Amino acid sequence: MPQDPPERPAGALRPPVRDPDAPRRVTLLELFFDLVYVVALALISRGLVIDVTWQGVGQALLMLMAVWWTWAISTMVTDLYDPQRPEIKLLVAGTMFGVLLMTAAIPKAFGPRGLVFAGAYVAIHLGRGIFLMLALRAHPQARHRTARVFVWFAVSAVPWIVGASVGGHAREVLWALALAIDYGGFRVAYPVPGLGPIPEGQRTGTATPEHLPERYQQFFIIALGDAVLVIGTMFSIKHSEAENLAAFTIAFATTLLLWRIYVHKSGELLPQAIQSSRAPNKFLRTAPYTQLLMVAGVVITAAGFDLVLHEPSGRTPPSWAAVILGGPALFLVGRAFFEYEVFSRVSLSRPGGLLALLAIAPAVLLLPPLFAAIGTMLVLAGVAVADYLRSRGRPPEAPSPPH
Repeated sequence: MPQDPPERPAGALRPPVRDPDAPRRVTLLELFFDLVYVVALALISRGLVIDVTWQGVGQALLMLMAVWWTWAISTMVTDLYDPQRPEIKLLVAGTMFGVLLMTAAIPKAFGPRGLVFAGAYVAIHLGRGIFLMLALRAHPQARHRTARVFVWFAVSAVPWIVGASVGGHAREVLWALALAIDYGGFRVAYPVPGLGPIPEGQRTGTATPEHLPERYQQFFIIALGDAVLVIGTMFSIKHSEAENLAAFTIAFATTLLLWRIYVHKSGELLPQAIQSSRAPNKFLRTAPYTQLLMVAGVVITAAGFDLVLHEPSGRTPPSWAAVILGGPALFLVGRAFFEYEVFSRVSLSRPGGLLALLAIAPAVLLLPPLFAAIGTMLVLAGVAVADYLRSRGRPPEAPSPPH
């Protein structure tokens, strides 16, 4: 969203928007804010391991989408408003408290703590809206933008709270509906009767190479941190040292490959892509969805590490195979969209990797989980090698974003 033009009377308090000429580096407060999500991602992946069923996967994804949306919207707020201002610091601290409350409820979110999880989520978004409307009361344009967003979160609050009061599949359906409203509202610019959608020039913050790309990179590192946490803390003591070391090594190598595939070209050149884009703000309209796909892929992959480290032998159940192969597959889907955002094309290694994962799926069902993990690692290694060979000996490719 571009900066609001001066619209206040003389002597009025300066609005908490960022100075267009001020540095937009990530602040220590924002890094501190991210600590909550380390715990949240770890609890989501651990919960997936406890309930390795289609229902468990669906519940984990719903919680991840809710947690991610608190981070994504908060990050856009700190991109638009000055995080050095006391009122914005207070807003970030309050959001952090709400996310921590959501995080504490994650293990029982689809049980007795559903109201805590949903209530905290609703309070974060509605509370932010009320706070900003009061802070921007002398600035109609910014206040109207915030009011539109507030209305949509108020609408989604109904299925959130009603869903928390019911059980079983009804809660899952209602929370999925609430998330569809929240994610869809952002996509269609929060139209409201009487006000219409947020005008094109005000939809998102001013995308700069300094802030938002760095924030998305930092959150992806947090997701990889969940994988590293699993590798370091779930080392099995029930199996032979050879099996233990093999599972440990494969999990670590897979994590390195996820990092390598993410940063190769697209991850490195994201700031330059925004800088060279004809319409850099359009990046913000797709980035939350693209980054969510990659983060979800890493979180599910971390759950797969947990399974393999605890039981590397025996036949791989279908649900385990879905987790071990599905996490990297979801990551590659997100990575393909990410590449398109930076280069306006998708390398053949992305769909090739997906087809390879699909091809080995039948064999995985007949083999131990350790071999399923090896197959996944080899597919990702093939993607990484293909990326390297495509760029070896060629001049650096310049970003060519679609907008």
